[in-house]
Amino acid sequence: MVKQKAKFNPRKQRQLLRSIIPFTIVIAAISGLIAYLWISSEVDETLNELEIQQAAVVELNNDINNLKDDIEYLQRVDVLTARAMNELGMVFTAPETIAIYVDGLTLVEE
Repeated sequence: MVKQKAKFNPRKQRQLLRSIIPFTIVIAAISGLIAYLWISSEVDETLNELEIQQAAVVELNNDINNLKDDIEYLQRVDVLTARAMNELGMVFTAPETIAIYVDGLTLVEE
């Protein structure tokens, strides 16, 4: 006996197509929703990190400005002299004068 080849059945093919199309649409919709949620959560996390970094930049700039103010204050002469006198026990000395005498006879005029 000879086996008969399976006939091409268009009705079964249409039924299979009708059952696969909704399944494919549902899978694509769920995959799209998952991808959307994942991307939006990544964007939110990135924006939060960006805000944290910007706050850190502002805080560091404030610290830099405070340190610059401290440096300017500590470089003032009155602060330096007060610190030298109080903390180091330094005192002012009497100014010295230096006098140079030049003998007028040894000068030669030309």
